[in-house]
Amino acid sequence: MNILTIDNVRKVYTERKLLDGASFSLQSGEKVGIIGINGTGKSTLLKIIAGLEEPDGGEVIRANNIVIHYLPQMPDFAPEETALEGVLKMALTGSSHKEESRQEHEMWELESSAKSMLTQLGVTDFGEKTGHLSGGQRKRLALAAVLLTPCDILVLDEPTNHLDSEMADWLEAYLKGMRGTLVMVTHDRYFLDSVCNRIVEIDKGQIYSYQTNYSGFLLAKQEREEIARAGERKRQSILRKEIAWMQRGARARSTKQKAHIARYEALRDAKGIEAETALQMSSVSTRMGKSTVELANIHKAYGEKTLIEDFSYIFLKDDRIGFVGKNGCGKTTLMKIIDNRIQPDSGTVSIGQTIKIGYYTQEIEENEKAGVAYMDPAMKVIDYIKDTAEYVRTTDGLVSASAMLERFLFPPEEQYSRIGKLSGGEKRRLNLLRVLMEAPNVLILDEPTNDLDITTLTILEDYLDSYEGIVITVSHDRYFLDRTIRRIFAFEEGGILRQYEGGYTDYIAKRQEERPESGNGGNQKQTGNTKSEQGTGEDSKSTWKHEKKLKFTYQEKKEYEFIEDEIGKLEERLEEIDIEMEKFSSDFVKLNELTAEKTETENLLEEKMDRWAYLEELAAKIQDMN
Repeated sequence: MNILTIDNVRKVYTERKLLDGASFSLQSGEKVGIIGINGTGKSTLLKIIAGLEEPDGGEVIRANNIVIHYLPQMPDFAPEETALEGVLKMALTGSSHKEESRQEHEMWELESSAKSMLTQLGVTDFGEKTGHLSGGQRKRLALAAVLLTPCDILVLDEPTNHLDSEMADWLEAYLKGMRGTLVMVTHDRYFLDSVCNRIVEIDKGQIYSYQTNYSGFLLAKQEREEIARAGERKRQSILRKEIAWMQRGARARSTKQKAHIARYEALRDAKGIEAETALQMSSVSTRMGKSTVELANIHKAYGEKTLIEDFSYIFLKDDRIGFVGKNGCGKTTLMKIIDNRIQPDSGTVSIGQTIKIGYYTQEIEENEKAGVAYMDPAMKVIDYIKDTAEYVRTTDGLVSASAMLERFLFPPEEQYSRIGKLSGGEKRRLNLLRVLMEAPNVLILDEPTNDLDITTLTILEDYLDSYEGIVITVSHDRYFLDRTIRRIFAFEEGGILRQYEGGYTDYIAKRQEERPESGNGGNQKQTGNTKSEQGTGEDSKSTWKHEKKLKFTYQEKKEYEFIEDEIGKLEERLEEIDIEMEKFSSDFVKLNELTAEKTETENLLEEKMDRWAYLEELAAKIQDMN
C-alpha cells in the first residue's frame, strides 16, 4: 500500500538545486536506504518526508492519520533537562498519545522502556544533564526517543554515527525485525546491505530507485549507466550522419525536408550524459626517515577509570592500524596522546624527526577551541584551504589549493561561498582536504566515516591503498576497517589493548574462537587459583607484554620466505628481455610486446622490492623486541 508520494518536487538551497522535479513514493513495510554525495539533498529529502520542511514546488501526499518519527542528524535538547526527561519529552512529542492522556501505569511502562533502551545504547546515567553530554551521546538519546513508541514511518538521519560496533549490531537486528516502514540515510555499507530492501539514490537533483540492497544497487547502477552510455553513443552516431546531411545542403522546401531538419535540431539540442564528477585524491605525503612513532608503557586514567594500561607499540613505515572498542574506552584519548595534544600519566611517546602527523578529527566546531578542528562559518572555503597551503606537491606535480578543491567536488563557483552554507558532510570533506594539504606521512583518522558520503569513502579507501605512510584509524565502520586495516588493537577491560592480525572480520572471528576459553580464563584470574595467577604482579604484567609483541602474520611469514626468490626471477627475466630486444630490434611488433612486458616486469620488481624492505624492517623489529 502506498503511504507517501512525492511528485515533481523542487528544492533550492543557497542557489543550489537540491531537488529538480524529483519524484518518490513509499510503500508500507519498505526499508529504504537513501544515498548520494554530500550536499545533494539527502537530509533535506528526509525533512520533506517528515513534514518538517516544505518543497519550493511539487506535491507531497501522505496517507491519512499517518504517524512519522524523525531522527535528526544533530538533535537538540534543553540543556537543563536530564537524559531521561529529554528522551520521554521527545518520545511524547512525536506520539499521537500525549502525556496528559496517558494513565499512570502507561507512563511507568514508557519510562521503564526508555531506561532499557538507553542502557542498550550505552547511556546509564539517566539523571545526567543533556547540556553536559557530547554530540554523540545526545544522538543516542534521540535514537532511543524515536524507537520508544510505535509509528508508521521511521525516518533516520545517520543513525549509526557515534554507535560502537556492538550498538550498531543491536540496532541492525532491531530494524531488521521492525514491522513498520523505514527510510534512512547512512553511509554504513554493511548496514545498508543487511537492513534495506530498496536503495534510493539522489544524483544531480533526480531520484533513482533500486529494489535491492546495497550490493544489488552497485550492479544495477552500473547497468543503468551502461544503458545510458549506449544511448548516448547511438545519439552521437545519428547526429554525425545528420550533420553530414545538413552540410551537403539540406533544402527546407518540402514537409519531409522540414521534418528532417527538425529531427536534426532535436538531436543537436538534446542534453548528453553529464559526466559524473568523481572525487580524486593524488597521494600527498612527506618522505619519512628511519625513526617513526614509538609508544612505551603508556598509562592514562581519569579519576578511578583507567583508559590505557601499559601500552607499547612501534609503528612501522607502512603500518595500517585500527583501534576498536566501546564508546568512552579511550580510543580518541590515545590518538591525542600520539599527536601530543594531551600527555599520558606515565610512559613516553617518541616521534621521529621527519614525522609529520595529520590528524583528521571527529570534532568540528564553529567556536575556536584548542585541539579541535575550527571552522569559522564566515570564512570562505578557499581561504580555509589556503591558510594551510597555497600549493601542494602530489604525484601529478604541484597543484594549487583551488585545483585541489575542484578534485574534492568544490567547483570554482562554490569555493568563494561561506563555510556556514555547507552541509555537515561537506564540512567533513573540506576538513579532510585541509589535513591532506599538510602532506603528512602519519595520518590519524578519528571516525572518518561519520558524515562522509559513500563516494568520498570509496575514494579515500583507494587513496589509502597507495598512501606512502602510516595510517592509524579509529572507526566503528566494519566495511572501512576490513577495506583499509591490516592490524587491529582492541580495548579490553582495565585499559588493556590486545592485538589482532587482519581486518575487522578477522578480529571478530578470532574473538568468537577464543570466547569459551577466555571466559574460563577470566574466572581463573578473578579467583587466583591457578599457578600462573599466584605469581607476582610483575609476572602478570610480562604476560600482557608478550601478547603485545610484534609478529608476522601467517601470510607475511610465507611471503618473507619466498620473496627473495621471486625478486631473483624478475631480475633474471629483465636480463632475458634485454637480450630478446636486441635479437628482435627490427621486428617492431615483437619489440612493442617486449617493451610492454619490460615495463610491467620493472613495475612488479619495484613493488616486490618495496614489500621486501617492509618485511625486512618488520623482521628486524621483531628480533629487537625478542
